[in-house]
Amino acid sequence: MVAAAVIIEQGRVLLGQRKAGAHLAGAWEFPGGKAEPGEDPRDALVRELDEELGIDVRVGEIVDVAFHRYEEAEKAVLLLVYEATRVGTREPRAVDVAAFAWAGPGELDPARFPPADVEVLKKVRARLDSRSSESL
Repeated sequence: MVAAAVIIEQGRVLLGQRKAGAHLAGAWEFPGGKAEPGEDPRDALVRELDEELGIDVRVGEIVDVAFHRYEEAEKAVLLLVYEATRVGTREPRAVDVAAFAWAGPGELDPARFPPADVEVLKKVRARLDSRSSESL
């Protein structure tokens, strides 16, 4: 099971880029990672965001659940996607990811993401679009 975060600030969502040598290296994704056996996925998300991006977060409501089978890698992923909010003063940095970026709705090209994230992208894009129209 993998937990991922949708962190939106100033009309942009935080993304991480998969490191070289990893499955789907170079792809952009919502940051997070695997839950350890018996670990609450929300706790895993807090831990993974600290390890990967050096940030502290408060995990909120679930945004989406996705399942995807990667036939070529003979693996499957159950992805739990949560809203999260940064807390504290630490800014994101690429600790255990190739890079990170803040992306607007027009930068969420499905071709740049793992297949498991593509359906989630639609919901995130809609959230970004609704928040930008609220500020008009």
